[in-house]
Amino acid sequence: MSPAPACPVCEEASTRFFAEAGSREYLRCDTCEATFLTPAQRPDRFEERREYDKHRNEVDDPGYRRFLARLATPMLERLAPQSAGLDYGCGPGPALAAMVEASGHRIRLYDPVYYPDAGPLGETWDFITCTEVVEHMHRPAEEFRRLDALLRPGGLLGVMTVFQTDDARFVGWHYRRDPTHVVFYRESTLSFVAGRMGWKMEIPHANVAIFTKPEQ
Repeated sequence: MSPAPACPVCEEASTRFFAEAGSREYLRCDTCEATFLTPAQRPDRFEERREYDKHRNEVDDPGYRRFLARLATPMLERLAPQSAGLDYGCGPGPALAAMVEASGHRIRLYDPVYYPDAGPLGETWDFITCTEVVEHMHRPAEEFRRLDALLRPGGLLGVMTVFQTDDARFVGWHYRRDPTHVVFYRESTLSFVAGRMGWKMEIPHANVAIFTKPEQ
């Protein structure tokens, strides 16, 4: 039997079999408590795009905006006037960016599928938003390091993802059944990431984390 792969979130070799759902196998990290799909079963970019294109997230959809407000509202409460930010993994309908701009801030877009211009990745930002993004990341440890490099000292990173809580219900969990969701985070997982990156973490609402990069 081949050894279990390292955890994609903390990169520690402390992973073990956790659950099987149909043909999909999931591992659990005993260091950061992340749960993740075995790497060999991750979807490729074509499969991801096919699934993403099924989503209908329109910029002006009131329901979608209410959903995004769970992150947007606490982020906006913490931002200095006229801050500059990046919507990282914005998807095809960047409603959050529109909400932030309407509040007087400047925001750029980056998404590897829909807005692949890497120009914004060459700048630094007062804030970064990641709504329903981190669960799609194949190599989240690398992505968190990238996000840290993109944040200015004192900057904010807002993350929204459904926290994994009930192990007994994992197999039937709706969030797991999305084939593009490959990593699942407990609140303790994000706390571990914050500690490793040197960030302060707040949980203003369920399934929302706001990280603050320390001033230098």
